[in-house]
Amino acid sequence: MSEVSDFRGFSKETVAFFRGLKRNNSRDWFESHREIYEKHVLEPEKAFVVALGQRLKKISPNIVAAPKVNKSIFRLNRDTRFSLDKSPYKANLGIYFWEGPRSRMESPGFYVHLEPPTFLLGGGYYMFPDWLLERYRTAVLHPKYGKELASILKKIAGTTDFEIGGRHYKRVPSGYDPIHPNAPLLLHNGLHAGWETTVPDELFTPGLVDYCFEKFKPLAPLHRWLSTLAERPIGVSGT
Repeated sequence: MSEVSDFRGFSKETVAFFRGLKRNNSRDWFESHREIYEKHVLEPEKAFVVALGQRLKKISPNIVAAPKVNKSIFRLNRDTRFSLDKSPYKANLGIYFWEGPRSRMESPGFYVHLEPPTFLLGGGYYMFPDWLLERYRTAVLHPKYGKELASILKKIAGTTDFEIGGRHYKRVPSGYDPIHPNAPLLLHNGLHAGWETTVPDELFTPGLVDYCFEKFKPLAPLHRWLSTLAERPIGVSGT
């Protein structure tokens, strides 16, 4: 892997690039601004992934922080094959730090998103993979693990600016107790906490690493609950 420089912050050119891409979403425009993308988006992205990844290991020692496109750095190119929107690029920066033996999108993690004028942080599972959904539902109703999850979510909602998301279904799935105290969590096909603000001044400084880490710290219990879900013994006896 090529050497990654220390993170010094993103730049005004980073924000200007995404504003311009949103207005001129074409390959010709992107190619004429590729040098700006590589210098003011991709280069600081890689440095940021390394720097924040090192910090996140304090709360999640096995977190994956891979400073490459299609790893921690989401690619800009859109898959337009099955979309009515044929815009070739996503006009946002997306970075993901995940934990687990499976692929990035099948694992819980911490997400950073820049889409001027918006800056967003999130944690959890945006959508559960099919193989995990039933196990999640069983854990929600489990006398021990379900109680733990309810306590974690209550604390996040009561002490942070993050909002709990992932609710998708209108009815509790067949075979599950619709009057259980945790029944509302059975309506989820993902479980995540998100917080959105305008672009902070810290974006342009090395302090963005501390800024994101401090915001992510209260989500650590939710991340641990989700990252151990696949291996956790879940039985009817509550053990």
